Amino acid sequence: MSISEKFWNKKAEDYSKSSISDEESYNRKLSETQALFTPDMHILEFGCGTGTTAIHHAPHVKHIHAIDISENMLDIGRAKAKEASIENIEFTKGTLIEFNAESASLDAVLGLNIIHLLKDRKDSLADVARILKPGGVFVSSTACLGGSYLRFIKFLAPLGKLLGLMPDLFILKEAELAKEIEDAGFKIETQWHHSLHNMAVFIIARKIDS
Repeated sequence: MSISEKFWNKKAEDYSKSSISDEESYNRKLSETQALFTPDMHILEFGCGTGTTAIHHAPHVKHIHAIDISENMLDIGRAKAKEASIENIEFTKGTLIEFNAESASLDAVLGLNIIHLLKDRKDSLADVARILKPGGVFVSSTACLGGSYLRFIKFLAPLGKLLGLMPDLFILKEAELAKEIEDAGFKIETQWHHSLHNMAVFIIARKIDS
């Protein structure tokens, strides 16, 4: 079990009870994402956590694959979906790469609050492009700390991870993230800031037809 997996398993219960820090932005993201959906869509959310966002989206699509590295997070998500009588979410343990969806098999992929936690970020973005149908959409919300005073956390992150106090964390600039998404084969259609000091960026990108 990786250090990050242990961290999120330990964090799961408290995470599930925590309140949304910026509810206005969260609701805007839900609304803009759901505007993309149709009832016949098959979508994937990687890094789904305890499933809150997937549960909000479930009534708007046909099926959601929801994956995460933390089994404790997934167990909470399953319980929440059952309580909400949601039956079209399939919770699976693993990373995006391990999930290995078929090429051009999905209508939309969501990666929310996860990209800045990935060692294999560029490989993951390439895999998102691979598994999306032509014209499919990738929706992401990412902490971009590279232009903020929090960029110096990169010097503390390795020690924090070693002590089990932090997961993997990578410092990104917004322009860097946008370029990597475009380089993976996407055209960005929506991009706006949110969170404290605008340190997070919400992006909707569409796969370019090849």
